[in-house]
Amino acid sequence: MRARTLLPAVLAAAALAVVGCGSDSSGETRAPSSKAPASTPSPTASDAGTDGSDAGQVPEALDFTATTVDGEEFDAKTLAGKPTVLWFWAPWCPKCKAQAAETAKVAAEYAGKAHVVGVAGLDKNAAMRTFVSDTGIEGFPQLSDEKGEVWKRFEVTEQSRYVILDKSGRTTYEGVLPGGEGLAGKLAALTG
Repeated sequence: MRARTLLPAVLAAAALAVVGCGSDSSGETRAPSSKAPASTPSPTASDAGTDGSDAGQVPEALDFTATTVDGEEFDAKTLAGKPTVLWFWAPWCPKCKAQAAETAKVAAEYAGKAHVVGVAGLDKNAAMRTFVSDTGIEGFPQLSDEKGEVWKRFEVTEQSRYVILDKSGRTTYEGVLPGGEGLAGKLAALTG
């Protein structure tokens, strides 16, 4: 009897995770959530301070590792001290494909001042690599998050989302930017 009542809830939650290819097109700014990864700095032995940040201080939001679509290890601690854009995408998503060119342009424009990192999910790594190649977004890191670990860390439940962190690791924006429009302005506000 219990399984009968839980099954509809589980199916509804799964449907929400993949519905609409980022169906919230409002792009509204959300207040930083209470989740610890987006705001709480924690001391580490990292040498993150070489670019002007506080040496030894890495925000908890950036205290994770992952693997790129090319199989390279990626340590998010290297992003500490600068604003960071995490772009959550899926290889089969047309809205994500439409955001690729603008996101790559912003990544190149803000190189050295801010970080832009793609976080691919909801598919297999081979499809992610094809998307990267087809869209020409090789110029900035692309993480392969097949298990959804980074997505869960930032409470992202659908593709075509941007999470923007300030230099202290606090979430300043989470939402949709249709075609990537407005991304440069959001980074300009954080880089001065």
